[in-house]
Amino acid sequence: MMSLVFLGAAVFIAVVVLFNTFFMVEQQTTVIVARFGKFVRAADAGLKVKIPFIDMIAGRMSLRVLQLDVPVETKTNDNVFIKLAISVQYKVKQDKIYDAFYKLSDPGAQITAFIFDVVRAQVPKLILDDVFEKKDNIAIAVKSELAEQMDDFGYDIIKALITDIDPDAKVKAAMNEINEQQRLRMAAEQKGEAAKIIKIKNAEAEAESLKLQGQGIANQRKAIVEGLRNSIGEFQQSIPGTSASDVMNLVLVTQYYDALKEIGAKNKSSTLLLPSTPEGTRSFSNLIQQSILSANLAGQSENNNA
Repeated sequence: MMSLVFLGAAVFIAVVVLFNTFFMVEQQTTVIVARFGKFVRAADAGLKVKIPFIDMIAGRMSLRVLQLDVPVETKTNDNVFIKLAISVQYKVKQDKIYDAFYKLSDPGAQITAFIFDVVRAQVPKLILDDVFEKKDNIAIAVKSELAEQMDDFGYDIIKALITDIDPDAKVKAAMNEINEQQRLRMAAEQKGEAAKIIKIKNAEAEAESLKLQGQGIANQRKAIVEGLRNSIGEFQQSIPGTSASDVMNLVLVTQYYDALKEIGAKNKSSTLLLPSTPEGTRSFSNLIQQSILSANLAGQSENNNA
């Protein structure tokens, strides 16, 4: 019976000693081994051995890249309060595991304090618009300051990013209103410019149309005069003894009846009809001839006076 008790006790002690001798370290993790409270070594990944009941596992540290998100509220140079969301990526330096484990009890709090110090030193120098434009410069300043300070504590700063800039709600509303008014002004300017171009093109088209119309009328009158001259010559050759006045009267009568025929062919027209008797036509013809003669005499008189 006593032998069984001693055997059981021996097995129990052996198991305890075994569990205190071997330990497992995960990938991307380091284990701090201390002997009577003093740092002995940092064990990397794998199955490791330590002196049982003498060496103790003081702690474990992750070697992965960690991220810390820090919201910072500060004021710009133009007295606008803004909130910046800053993300810092950092990791433990493998050659400074002792410093990282023993020098800082809360690395996150230390990094947060440095971020507050840098941001509140940089942003108050800038106006609100410059904060948006120079956010990368602020992030670089944060990374540079953190890298210098945290190196002594065994931490490597991988990246510092400003992920969000959030001004006060009233300021954002005012900025949106300014942007909207600027876009409306630009739209009005473009609309006015388009209307101006349309008017210029219409005026140019109208001028060109009037020019072509004048040329057409001139060519038409030239053709009419040429035709009348040929008609008068042929008529005088066909009927000897007729004068140019007789031929003109015949042409006017012919054109008058052609005009009446064209008017009659239209359903809707507003036309003033002159007397259609031979005496009225002859009187109208004499009036036209007298007007032309008076105009010619007036032109000759002006030429002589000149």
